[in-house]
Amino acid sequence: MVSKQYLLASDFDQTLSFNDSGVVLSELIGFNGFHDKVKGLSAINLVQQGAELSYLILHDPDFRHVRKEHLVETGKKIRLKHDVALFARSLENLTEGYKFHFNVISASPQEIIQSALEGIVPPDHIFGTRFRWNDDNSVHSIIRATAGWGKITVLEEIRAALGITHDNIIYMGDGSSDLPVMMHVNQHDGRTIAVSEAQFITRVAKRTILSDNAMSVLVPVLEDVLKWDSAKIRRFFAANGLVLREWDKMRTDMLTIQDSTEPIIAAQSGAVAH
Repeated sequence: MVSKQYLLASDFDQTLSFNDSGVVLSELIGFNGFHDKVKGLSAINLVQQGAELSYLILHDPDFRHVRKEHLVETGKKIRLKHDVALFARSLENLTEGYKFHFNVISASPQEIIQSALEGIVPPDHIFGTRFRWNDDNSVHSIIRATAGWGKITVLEEIRAALGITHDNIIYMGDGSSDLPVMMHVNQHDGRTIAVSEAQFITRVAKRTILSDNAMSVLVPVLEDVLKWDSAKIRRFFAANGLVLREWDKMRTDMLTIQDSTEPIIAAQSGAVAH
């Protein structure tokens, strides 16, 4: 019998994968300079961070010949992090009395994510940017971009459909496009996990996990939700054919200290001069 239900939502690029979808698509169509295009869009704040690829596909001449089949092929070329399939399977029957609903919410085109995660995550659990297509499979328009605040809208729709409370949401991501949804989840006492050491994301996320293996994200779930100790967590990984060889827990304070040009004023803490 299920007594507790959790919504575990994840970003895709750099969270479940090593590759950036835009880079892989650009290589596929023979275009170099994707990062320069993104920097240009970021500099003028024209689109929400994370939705740059979708904007380029819709508007940029270098991407206008992209077709639906290019997106599907791009997904096949995405290099996923290790054990993504095992991670998804493990969530299904993690422990008795708990149910984890795993969904992917990303600004990447939905066709790319569904292709990359085929056979791992059901298509109806994947929410990417959705296009309206012409008869020749070229992009006509964007139905909805799941970037920035758009991720919050999708997350809330899933949560409401499942009937899950806000404090039973777990969200994991790696970049600036994840900041709005992480702040939203934190505000409602949910759990947030960063899989990148970028300062802007680690300062917001409640936990940070750095690993090239997708199973690593289960560590804070097992610790914070199921209240397992380290010995039980190690046994769980061993039962799945994995060994936790290095598990370093640390909190890093980053300081910049320089010489002061101001005179030092000694504080008098109740001392009496004679």
